[in-house]
Amino acid sequence: MTTPAGSGAGFGNVSWWGLSPALDLQAESPPVDSDLRGDAEPRTPELDVLLLGSVDGRHLLRTLARAALWPRRRLHFYVLENNLEAVARHILIFSLALEEPEKMGLQERSETFLEVWGNALLRPQVAAFVRAQAKRLVHLVPEPDRLAEQLPWLSLGALKFRERDALEAVFRFWAGGEKGSEAFPMSRLWDSRLRHYLGSRYDARRGVSDWDLHMKLHDRGARVIHTREFRRWRDTGVAFELRDSSAYHVPNRTLASGRLLSHHGERVAARGYWGDIATGPFVAFGIEADDDSLLRTSNGQPVKTAGEITQHNVTELFREVAAWGRPRTAQGNPEQVHQDQDGRPERAALAPEFFTVHFLPLGSAQTLHHKSCYKERFQLLYVACGMVHLLSPDLGATVAPGGRLVVELARYLVDLRQEQLQGFASRVEELARAAGFTLLPQARPLETFARFHKAPDSTCGTGSAVDSMTPLPDVPTPPLEDLSQALEGGTPPPEPFKRPPESLALPTESDSTTRESDPCPHL
Repeated sequence: MTTPAGSGAGFGNVSWWGLSPALDLQAESPPVDSDLRGDAEPRTPELDVLLLGSVDGRHLLRTLARAALWPRRRLHFYVLENNLEAVARHILIFSLALEEPEKMGLQERSETFLEVWGNALLRPQVAAFVRAQAKRLVHLVPEPDRLAEQLPWLSLGALKFRERDALEAVFRFWAGGEKGSEAFPMSRLWDSRLRHYLGSRYDARRGVSDWDLHMKLHDRGARVIHTREFRRWRDTGVAFELRDSSAYHVPNRTLASGRLLSHHGERVAARGYWGDIATGPFVAFGIEADDDSLLRTSNGQPVKTAGEITQHNVTELFREVAAWGRPRTAQGNPEQVHQDQDGRPERAALAPEFFTVHFLPLGSAQTLHHKSCYKERFQLLYVACGMVHLLSPDLGATVAPGGRLVVELARYLVDLRQEQLQGFASRVEELARAAGFTLLPQARPLETFARFHKAPDSTCGTGSAVDSMTPLPDVPTPPLEDLSQALEGGTPPPEPFKRPPESLALPTESDSTTRESDPCPHL
């Protein structure tokens, strides 16, 4: 609902970046089973992780970057999103992160990532890279054999046929198959969202921006976000300005998504920007660092900005992940062994076949437990704050006894007041308890994540117990809006909805046609 003071829905209904720092998922998961170490025939233990709404791959990238610090494990990441555009961005981001160093240098790769991931507008050369990658992926998605050969870490076998067709359509749109910038007028769409969000406060948007930054984000721990970079992002959508500001003028099509809106009593499909315009992409990589010098302050002010810390962290991640993306013949000596402080052999970077990213069908969170291959399979379950409503006993049944649950809290959602944040955390604890998990002690009263574990003899609660709980605060996913409000600011209305255009194919949960080639990946 829009009021004179604005809609208060800055989070949007599509997530493009995380609202929490990147995690090392091996550090969050249970230790390697000691029984495996005593096997007569040594075998590589496996770690199966289910992620709901991780959206930008940050947790996966950090896990791969720090894999050398842990005993060797075969990693399987199962990713479930609520829209195929997020799946497409996952694939693009990983293709970029694992690009061969001979084709793209480290600095160019990290800068390209920052722009594609967090900027509404791109430089022409970065936009050309997105188009080239999209054209490549258009031909790979419908051909499983070529996909497995060129992207061995990627598994789309669990997706429905319709979802794979829609995913191909997303890549076709990115490749520029439709007319120029008018197909996705990002600057106009951004301003329209901003006007809708702020209402009568639009003319005072600079003051609103400063208030949200200093009184909310800074107070909640994100003090390194600088006023100048936050204002720039709020006004233009450009979070990381690595070159002159005039260089950023090409719309970032990877931030486009489809949505069904109400228009004169009919539902119509519209393409637009429905993502975050309140918090920004600074939290994921920009407020924490392994190098403490990046967080140093002088006269009470941070020496580095969130943008500078983000660039450093991403560059280091890509440096450590680089070996994963190279073909065996180009890795030199993939089994190179180093010595740790105790003189024991330390594992070098793993080859690509030691990790796989499996994408699951949209809307399958409540049905996974019906397949025997997913029941009590995952050692770790991660749930983003926008997907908390899916946390249920059915979902808990997919976690192995002794497994862990990590839930992203709404700490950095600026539209929520302190009492709403506390209510959200309490509701998360109730849902987790009903799903068979027990809360682990928190280190600080204001946390970014809530962590739980599943006892070996735990039993999930009943559906009636879940229904009796207090409702979640209104966090993500605003209701269906009137088209005139959503497209305020002169954006032309779409055609009446008869059949979604190619790049707006919207799979539904009722589409039960699945790929039978690989219903339970890697089994």
